[in-house]
Amino acid sequence: MFWTIPTIMTWTRIVAIPLIIGVFYLPLTEPSRNLIATVMFVVFAATDWLDGFLARRLNQTSSFGAFLDPVADKFLVCACVLVLVYLRRADVFVALIIIGREIAISALREWMAQIGASKSVAVHMIGKLKTVSQMVAIPFLLFDGSLFGVIDTHAWGVWLIWISAVLTIWSMVYYLQKALPEIRARTK
Repeated sequence: MFWTIPTIMTWTRIVAIPLIIGVFYLPLTEPSRNLIATVMFVVFAATDWLDGFLARRLNQTSSFGAFLDPVADKFLVCACVLVLVYLRRADVFVALIIIGREIAISALREWMAQIGASKSVAVHMIGKLKTVSQMVAIPFLLFDGSLFGVIDTHAWGVWLIWISAVLTIWSMVYYLQKALPEIRARTK
């Protein structure tokens, strides 16, 4: 199940990272680079939903795909947040919160899986809300302009990335609280 259609789509999110970053080194106008990077992010981020849908529809789910999917998501989000910090469109504090949480929760989930308690840190609605806010904030900040002459994507993106940071902390606390009984039981 290493080279199924859904898994290949997941790999594209990882391959997208240097492509999105590379856009900002092209000899184009800033609005052109912003638009290209935004479209690329939206297209590649959409594969997150599509690969899961196809995996279930084509009966091509696999443990490797289940592992790779969240890894690809985290790589794409973290890389884009770092680009936004570099472009001075996102605060470094937000980046530290988002990236630090991803590392901490990934390590927690790995440890909980090793001790057979992975259900206690299964994905929850707060984690999904965090992801949605990130997936809207990032393209808004990549675009960094006026959308349809009405929406100030920079202003909305800044609000959403900070909301995302709050949800990031909230979800981390939630997962740690769910894991705490298992952690206490294993450390006695």
